[in-house]
Amino acid sequence: MFRISSVVPYFVAVAVLVAAGPSAAQQGTLGSFGAWKAFAEGSGKDRICYIGAEPEKEEGKYTRRGETYVLVSHRPAEKIVGEVSVEAGYSYRGGSEVELSVDGKAYRLFTRGSNAWAYDSGADAALVRAMKAGRQMIIKGTSSRGTLTTDTYSLTGFTAAFEAARKACRR
Repeated sequence: MFRISSVVPYFVAVAVLVAAGPSAAQQGTLGSFGAWKAFAEGSGKDRICYIGAEPEKEEGKYTRRGETYVLVSHRPAEKIVGEVSVEAGYSYRGGSEVELSVDGKAYRLFTRGSNAWAYDSGADAALVRAMKAGRQMIIKGTSSRGTLTTDTYSLTGFTAAFEAARKACRR
C-alpha cells in the first residue's frame, strides 16, 4: 500500500523548511545527536517531528547533485510514527527501487521523483528497528540518467534523535 498522497505534501513542506535555511530550521531544533538532528514544527494537531541526517560519503559518477538526506518523521494527526524517507538530490529512474542496507541487511524502497519510501508502515517499523540497532546505513539508487549512487550514513545518535522527536510529538 503506497502512502504517497500523505507523504508528498509533507516532504514538500520539509523541503521548503530546508530551503529556507538554518534560521527556519533552528526554530524547531530539538538537538543534535551524533550524526542525526531532531526537529519539531507546528503545534497541536499540526505538529510534525522528524530527524534527519546527511551522508558521510557520497559516491557516483555524476556531475551535479542536489542535497541528499534521510528523514524519519512522526505526524501524530495522521497516526504516523517513524516514517523513513530518502531525498536523493536527483530524480530517480522511473519505476526503480532503492536498496537501503543497515549493517548488510537489505531493504527495498519505492521511488517517486527524487524521493524514496518504505512500502508500508510495517516496513518502516522494521527499518527503524534496524537503524536503532545498526552502526551504518548504505543507500543505493539509480538516477533518471542511469547513474548509480551510493550514500553512506552513520547511525550514531539515531536512537537518541528518534526518541527526542517521538517524545516531542507526544505532547
